[in-house]
Amino acid sequence: MLFYPFYPALMLAVEAQNVIDMRLWKIATGGVHAAKETQLMVSEKIDAAVEASAMLDGRQDHGRGHRLLSQASGS
Repeated sequence: MLFYPFYPALMLAVEAQNVIDMRLWKIATGGVHAAKETQLMVSEKIDAAVEASAMLDGRQDHGRGHRLLSQASGS
């Protein structure tokens, strides 16, 4: 059980990579769904940048990002 303390972080990384893989495959196949997925990804990145900026300024809860990732992965 050498890796037990790191297991949750490892699983989060694996799940995040799987989400990225699925989203990129959707974009690569093209069509209407690809355009919607691309727009969603860009808007999420902008929201994340604004959130990170707010956290650096000390205006926001630091646990929100982790909760969002947990919700997105279904955990």
